[in-house]
Amino acid sequence: MTGTADPGRATPAEAGGRPPVGTVVAVVGPTAAGKSALSIALAHALDGEVVNADSMQLYRGMDIGTAKLTPAERAGVPHHLLDIWDVTEPASVAEYQRLARAVVDDILTRGRVPLLVGGSGLYVRAVLERFEFPGTDPALRDRLERELAEVGPAPLYARLRAADPSAAAGILPGNGRRIVRALEVIELTGAPFTASLPAPTPYYPSVQVGVDLDTALLDERIAQRVERMWADGLVAETRELVGRGLPDGRTASRALGYQQVLRFLAGELTETEAYEETIRATRRFVRRQRSWFRRDPRIHWLDSADPGRLVADALRLVAAPAG
Repeated sequence: MTGTADPGRATPAEAGGRPPVGTVVAVVGPTAAGKSALSIALAHALDGEVVNADSMQLYRGMDIGTAKLTPAERAGVPHHLLDIWDVTEPASVAEYQRLARAVVDDILTRGRVPLLVGGSGLYVRAVLERFEFPGTDPALRDRLERELAEVGPAPLYARLRAADPSAAAGILPGNGRRIVRALEVIELTGAPFTASLPAPTPYYPSVQVGVDLDTALLDERIAQRVERMWADGLVAETRELVGRGLPDGRTASRALGYQQVLRFLAGELTETEAYEETIRATRRFVRRQRSWFRRDPRIHWLDSADPGRLVADALRLVAAPAG
């Protein structure tokens, strides 16, 4: 969830009504496209609460680099599943699924609208769809992780790309943990990792709103965001997180911005190189996010260039059908 919140004060009447009872509204799309600002506006208009679906905002203390909204920026809207894990905790989509569904069920029970907001596509699917995760084999996982530690992610990524190009296309080449998981599933099942992802079957009725922007404008926003991260103290925040074990966090240490600053603090990059690499890596990541989300025909895409129109269009999408 990125961007600066400008909630406005659209009302349910302006929206034309609330979504049908029991519906989850998902706000998805690439980093820096404007999901957070839209989610605040929708929450005020629809009597909603935000459920975080950004995998890195789950971590305590990772605030600047993930563009986590401050309490003031949340504008009175309840936000759930922020700051739940220490930076040393490996991410678990299955655990996130359990926690998120419990939160969504609670929001629905109270008669409010859950807004699932974030750019982590697998996390969104895990909540909205009937999604069971393949098993694991500790010995196989240990072997793959030892190989990762010895040779780095590049050879494993090449192996994954040869075995399952579709899976490789959705995983960053440097994301060793996800590469290991994909290779583990392939070895366990004898089938491509993507074959383990079920055909979409809804767990909740949902309306999915995709927020995007012209590539040149989005690239500019990414550069501005990274500039703001540095100005707000990303380097100091990362130094503080080093004391909490960030370098040992298999998931958190790979987060964009933090990964590059850690390399700067280790003397592997200059600060300027870390800054510039953060911009480049974020732009590459955005391309992969788009590729993931654009494959889903259920997502209704909106252009965020005009925030006022974006809110109005989104409200029309999520409102209950007339009559």
